[in-house]
Amino acid sequence: MSLMFRAWPIVRHLVWLVVLVVSLQIRDIAKAIGLPIPKIPVPYGGGIADNLLSVVAVLIAAALLHRSTPADIAARLGLRWSGLRGPVLTLLATVPCWLGLWTQAASMGTDDLRGLLWLALLFPLAEEIVFRGFGFVFATRALGWRPAIAAPVQAAVFGCVHWLGAGGGGGEALLIFAITAIGALLFAIVDAQDGYALWSGWVLHASLNAAWTVFAVSDSAASGWLGMALRLSAVFLAMGVLRAFVTPRGMASVPVAAGARRVQ
Repeated sequence: MSLMFRAWPIVRHLVWLVVLVVSLQIRDIAKAIGLPIPKIPVPYGGGIADNLLSVVAVLIAAALLHRSTPADIAARLGLRWSGLRGPVLTLLATVPCWLGLWTQAASMGTDDLRGLLWLALLFPLAEEIVFRGFGFVFATRALGWRPAIAAPVQAAVFGCVHWLGAGGGGGEALLIFAITAIGALLFAIVDAQDGYALWSGWVLHASLNAAWTVFAVSDSAASGWLGMALRLSAVFLAMGVLRAFVTPRGMASVPVAAGARRVQ
């Protein structure tokens, strides 16, 4: 019993990492072992099922890894409301990106409002809960990981998930890995600036996704220096306004959970 007690902190970290890695791959894993999970029979049904399962998985894992009240678990997942100022300022910081894409767009794709809802708002929300919530905020505030370690770990996993989604290999898939991993790292920093809450990071993620969904730009503009410059300028502008005008509160003032072993 004493051996199990001593091993439990290590087991918690391993379980956290496994859940983070597989959460968006549940249907693929189920299919590989002969237990396929069908997609929901609506447009974007496959993506809806994948994201819903991933959120359910991390919520269950968080409840098992940190025994506490639902409100405390939600807070340690970054779901505590930290105020309106951060999200609003973050949204305003993305306006130059929208204007830049508007000047480069050949057309505007606003006909598929359902697609815009899923791709720009709800799928990013699920990814923020899984990777920045469970992968970053929960790791630091419930498991004792240092932010400087948790942030790049979740970013690497996030990038790998998108790399696999792009078919793996090199070329375009590697570029997608780099873009998404860097984005995940920067989103985590934005969340930390706003009191370890997800909402500013989600607004940033959603607004950038919406801009690239609404404006039809060339592949070279999307993945070239202009696309990277527009993305990074929005992120760094958001960081700047958060640093200047937002006083972190919420989880920033809550100590790491008792019993958590600090990951150096």
